[in-house]
Amino acid sequence: MNKKLFRFGALAVSAALSAGILTMFAGCSTDHPEVAITYTFSGHDYKVEYVLSRTDAPQTVIHFLELADAGFYEGICIHDYDSNFLYTGGYKIVNDELEEVDYFSWVENYETDKKHFTQSVWKKAGTASNPQKGDGLYTVYGEQEGKVENEYGREYRHLQGALVMYYSDKGDKVTDEVTVSRADGGKATGGNPLQYDNYLYNSATSLFYTYLSPSTSPNTDLAKKYCVFGMAKHYKEQLEDGLLAAINAYIGEDHEDDFSFTTTQENVVLNQYDKFEDIRKGAWTATYETPIDMPIVIKSVKVTKY
Repeated sequence: MNKKLFRFGALAVSAALSAGILTMFAGCSTDHPEVAITYTFSGHDYKVEYVLSRTDAPQTVIHFLELADAGFYEGICIHDYDSNFLYTGGYKIVNDELEEVDYFSWVENYETDKKHFTQSVWKKAGTASNPQKGDGLYTVYGEQEGKVENEYGREYRHLQGALVMYYSDKGDKVTDEVTVSRADGGKATGGNPLQYDNYLYNSATSLFYTYLSPSTSPNTDLAKKYCVFGMAKHYKEQLEDGLLAAINAYIGEDHEDDFSFTTTQENVVLNQYDKFEDIRKGAWTATYETPIDMPIVIKSVKVTKY
């Protein structure tokens, strides 16, 4: 056989196989991926399963799954705790102190020719009538309630068990604009999937929380600010009777009168690694109530269904 023809045939077969594999994996994705987050507390592991919604938040779900598959969350602690929230996703405890993970450097260093993170937010480029992509920011397009893409209602509301992607405080006067990729492909913007938007609402990186409030009414204020992208699958069994019961049992044990489960972390500097210089230098801080002496640590985040 002619060597050129043989080579062409081999390439054709290889291309067909690659296309088939891509189609196979695309077919494996569902509207409701599932993840299992394993928390370690007081020497025991507690698995909590969550069901995600690509319908409500397709960009956010992709972002979260990619971080999970990359192993980003392993070793991250609950950095702020109270009876209504488990805040996590961006800090580790180092030498009994809270230390922020440099998210941007981490994801950039993780990328290679064969693995990369899906971008949905870029620095602003182009013109007002023709938005274009600048440098990728590795943040995620904000898919909070009120977006046009969700005008027909959402599957998941901001209720007990909600898994929520949130962003750090950047003040009320943040005016930086960015280019974003709309989840609806531009159906509501004349066909252009790109548009300009305020960076604040599209600045989420890796921070997320589980909402624990027993209220029967959705927290609409938080839902309009942050994106609900999943729900605990077995809230009572795995959270109420699992991790939270263990925490409450630990708190209720005999301790000295001045015992406190959390240690107040004051003046925690925010946004110190942000891509925008004015935000890095904005001097925003936060106060966290962090379990330090008996930390709650994420052992793993495993995708169990794509």
